[in-house]
Amino acid sequence: MHGDYKVPGGKLVVVDLSVDDGGRIAEGQVSGDFFLEPDSALDAINAALRGLPADSGEVMIAAAVRMALGPGVELFGITPEGVATAVRRALESQP
Repeated sequence: MHGDYKVPGGKLVVVDLSVDDGGRIAEGQVSGDFFLEPDSALDAINAALRGLPADSGEVMIAAAVRMALGPGVELFGITPEGVATAVRRALESQP
């Protein structure tokens, strides 16, 4: 499944993911033209998506991303809410 979202005043967030038979996100890969500091924060975002119920709302997804990032991480051009919107678009693209 594929979804994307252009954060207003920011950058493009792209999400590719799959859902397992139990209705949970099995794998998620976030990409786009944004920047993160440190670079390892992207791995934390991807890990935060794994295991989330596929019917999670944007608030729950954004909270999971925010918790995974922790203190000291800087996002340039994206927000946890922008990631959540892209995730929901990907999930809604499934047949």
